[in-house]
Amino acid sequence: MNLVIVESPAKAKTINKYLGKDYQVLASYGHVRDLPSKDGSVDPEHDFEMRWEVDSKAQKRLTDIVRAAKEADSLILATDPDREGEAISWHVLEVLKARKALKDKPVRRVVFNAITRDAVLSAMAEPRDIDASLVDAYLARRALDYLVGFTLSPVLWRKLPGARSAGRVQSVALRLVTDRELDIETFVPREYWSLAVTLEPPGGGRFVARVNGFEGNKLGRLDIPDEATARRIESVLAAGAYSVTATEAKPVRRNPAPPFTTSTLQQEASRKLGFAAGHTMRLAQRLYEGIELDGETVGLITYMRTDGVQLAPEAVTAMRREIGNRFGDRYVPDKPRAYRSRARNAQEAHEAIRPTDAARAPTDVKRILEPDQAKLYDLIWKRAIASQMAAAELERTTVDIACGAAALRATGQVVRFDGFLSVYQEGRDERPENGADAESDDDRRLPPMAPGDVLSRHGIETTQHFTEPPPRYTEATLIKKMEELGIGRPSTYTATLSVLRDRDYVRLEKRALVPEDKGRLVTAFLQSFFARYVEYDFTAALEEQLDRISAGELSWKDVLRDFWRQFYAAVEDTRDLRVSEVLEALNELLGPHIFPAKEDGSDPRKCPSCGNGRLSLKVGKYGAFIGCSNHPDCKYTRQIKVPEGDDADEAALANGGKLLGQDPDTGLNVSLRTGRFGPYVQLGDVPEEGGDKPKRASIPKGWSSTDLALEQALALLSLPRTVGAHPETGGEIVAGIGRYGPFVRHDRTYANLDSVEEVFSVGLNRAVTLIAEKAAGGGRRQRSASILKELGEHPDGGAVTVRDGRYGPYVNHKRVNATLPKSVDPQAVTLEEALELIAAKAGKKAAKKKTAKKATKKTTRAKSSARSTAKGGGRAADSA
Repeated sequence: MNLVIVESPAKAKTINKYLGKDYQVLASYGHVRDLPSKDGSVDPEHDFEMRWEVDSKAQKRLTDIVRAAKEADSLILATDPDREGEAISWHVLEVLKARKALKDKPVRRVVFNAITRDAVLSAMAEPRDIDASLVDAYLARRALDYLVGFTLSPVLWRKLPGARSAGRVQSVALRLVTDRELDIETFVPREYWSLAVTLEPPGGGRFVARVNGFEGNKLGRLDIPDEATARRIESVLAAGAYSVTATEAKPVRRNPAPPFTTSTLQQEASRKLGFAAGHTMRLAQRLYEGIELDGETVGLITYMRTDGVQLAPEAVTAMRREIGNRFGDRYVPDKPRAYRSRARNAQEAHEAIRPTDAARAPTDVKRILEPDQAKLYDLIWKRAIASQMAAAELERTTVDIACGAAALRATGQVVRFDGFLSVYQEGRDERPENGADAESDDDRRLPPMAPGDVLSRHGIETTQHFTEPPPRYTEATLIKKMEELGIGRPSTYTATLSVLRDRDYVRLEKRALVPEDKGRLVTAFLQSFFARYVEYDFTAALEEQLDRISAGELSWKDVLRDFWRQFYAAVEDTRDLRVSEVLEALNELLGPHIFPAKEDGSDPRKCPSCGNGRLSLKVGKYGAFIGCSNHPDCKYTRQIKVPEGDDADEAALANGGKLLGQDPDTGLNVSLRTGRFGPYVQLGDVPEEGGDKPKRASIPKGWSSTDLALEQALALLSLPRTVGAHPETGGEIVAGIGRYGPFVRHDRTYANLDSVEEVFSVGLNRAVTLIAEKAAGGGRRQRSASILKELGEHPDGGAVTVRDGRYGPYVNHKRVNATLPKSVDPQAVTLEEALELIAAKAGKKAAKKKTAKKATKKTTRAKSSARSTAKGGGRAADSA
C-alpha cells in the first residue's frame, strides 16, 4: 500500500478514485505545524533556530497519517505545486521522521497543475525529491514575518496604545491605502474647459469634433484654463467656416490579453462580477478541486495561485483546435501565442489559470455549478480561449478641421474583423489612476470625408470641468498595485487584505478600501520611526531575495542575518522614545487629515472651545482622540475625524452642545454634543463641581447625529424602558441599548432585539418569548442564531452548519462555535474551511483546559510543599 498526502479531503477523495486500491490518500488539511505565537519561536541568538509546534487542530489528523505511514510501503507527498505546498510536504515529512514512522521507506514528491486523471497519473510517473530551495525560501519568509510581527507589534502597543499589530507585507499594503487617502484629501481640483462642435459633411452624417489648437498653439486636455479663454475660442467657432484639412485612415491590430494569473483573475472578477478577492479564490479553489461529472470527479481549472502567464503546449493545441471548431479557421492565428509576465519579480513557475479541458464550455457545466462558480468558470474559459485567438482588426480614422484660428480633430474607428473580441474583452477600472475623466470618441464611426470638404455647424458645446483626485483603491486595484511594485505573492494577496480588515485598519465602502483612523496612526508611526520597513522598494527587494533563495542563489540564513542586524538596531533606537514625542510626530504627519485647513485661513489646531489651547493627538484606554493642551481646565475632546459642519457647530457640539429643545417633563435643555467616543445627547447642563452628572445617551449606530430630532433624543434619554412585569415571576422586564446592541432583560437574562427601533416598541408578549427562548438555549445562545447554511457531516459525526449569531456569522459543530473572519462570505464558506475553523477553536479550548489543569496541579503541589515544610518545622522544634 502506498500512502499519498494531499491538503484537502475533497482532493483526497478525487485522487483516491484515480489511483485505485493500491493507494491510500489522506488529507493534512493544510499546514500541520507552525511557529507558536510567543517569544522565542525564532531565535536570532542561535542562528535563527525555529521552534515548531504541531497545531492542536492537526493532532488527530497527524496521528492518522503516522499510523498509515507505519503500515505503508512508501510515502508520496502530493501537496500543491507552489512554495506553500512544498512547505506542507516538508512539515509532514519532518513529523513522520520525528515519530519514526518511515524507517527506510521510499519518500517521493509529486506535483500536478490540474486535478484530472491524466494530470495525476502523469505526475505519479515523474516523482522527485522535496525541493530544498523552495523549503528554504518558505523558512526565510516565515522567519521574517515572525521577527517583524513579534518585534514591532510590542513597540506599537507601548508607544501607540490601541494599535493591534504590524507586519512585513501588511504594513506596506496599509501604507498604499493611507497614502492614497492623503492624496485625495490634499488634492486641489484644477479647472479646465473643453469645446466640442457638432458638424456635418456634404454627404450627411453628423459627428463631433473637439478643439485641439488655437492661434497656432496645440491645446492639451487641461490647456483651456478658464471661462474667458473658452468664450474667446467659442466666439471664433461661432463666426467661422469649417473645412476639412486632412484625413487619415490606418489599420490597427488589437491583440488579446494573456490568460489569468492570480492577481488578474481577482482584478477582473472584481470589475466584471463584483466579487471580493477572497470570494474569488474560494470559488477558484472549488473549481480546481473539481465536481462530479459523468460519474467521475474532475477538476475544471488548473492551479489558481500563480503569477505565470504561459500555457502548456498540449493546452495551447487543444485551445486552437476548439477555436477552429467553434469560430472557424480565420479565428486561429498562424502561430500559437506565447506570453511573458510584466509583473515585477514574477516567478512564472506554473501555468496560467485555464480550463483543464478547452472543449468543456461554460454552458456544458452551468447546470451543475453554483451560480457564482458558473460565472467565474465562464470568465476563466473565455479569457483563456481568447488568449489564443486571432487579433482584432480595426480601422482608425482621424479628421483634422480648420475654423479660423481654431483647429479641431475628430477620431473614430470601426471593427473590420472582431477576432478575439467575439469572445472576450478585458474590463477597465472605473476611473483612471491619474484622476482624469478622459474623453474618448474612438468607438464611433465617422462619415466619409475628404480634404477641402466644407462642413456645416449644428451646435457648439462649451463645458467646464474640474480634475478629480485619484480613486480609492478597491481590493482589485490594490492587488494590481502590489503586484506592480513586487510586494507580496499570489498566495499572500487575499490573506493580507483580510488581516487589514480584521484588524479594523481599513473598511470596505462601496467596494473601495477606506483607511480607518487606527490604520492611519499605525502607518504614520511606522513612517516616522521605521521608514525603511514600509518603503515600497525595500519590501520589493526583500521579496526578490526570497525568490533568489527559491532559485538556490542565496542562503536563507544570510538574508535573515542582514535583515535582523539593521532591523534590531532600528527597534533599539525607539526604546527611549516617549509617547509625547510619538504623538507630536504624528500630529505633523497626519496634519492634513486630523487638522484640515480652515476656509478663513485661521490655525486649524486652535481649540474651538477655550480659544487659546492647542489641539493635539492624545491616547487613552480606548485608543487615540483629539484633545486640548489646556486639559484639565479645558474639557474639549473629539474623535480623530473632524466633525461635520462649520467651526461654530464644532465648538458648540464640543463646548455647550447644540440645543435641540426642552424636555416637557422637567423643562431642562436637551442638547447634542460630541466627545472622544462620538456624538451623544444630554439632559440638562454641566453642573458645578460636586453636582450630579447630567443624564447622557450615545447616538446608536445607524442614526445620523446631524438629522437628530428632539423626539428621538428624548426617546434615547428615556432608556432603559420598562416593558412590563414577567407573568411568572412578577419581575420587571426592561428594554435598552447596551454595548452589543438593543436588548430586553429580565433578572440576569438578556435577549437581543432585531433593531434599535424595536427597543421603543417591543411589547410584553414578544419580550417574554425572547427571554424564554434565550433561557431555554442556555447562556449565550440567542433567538437570532438561525442556521444560514448546512455544510455536511463532521468526520467525527454531527452536522456542521453556518449560523447567524449575536456577534456575527459563525460555524457550529455540536458545542463548538467558531467565528467566521470578516473577509469570509457566510454563504460561500466550504465544509473544509469550516472544519479547520472548528478544529482551531476546539484546540484553543483544549489548550486552555490543559493550562488551567497545569496551574491547578502547580498550586496543589505548592500547598502540599508548604504543609510539609510547616510539619517538618514543627517536628524540628519539638526535637529541639
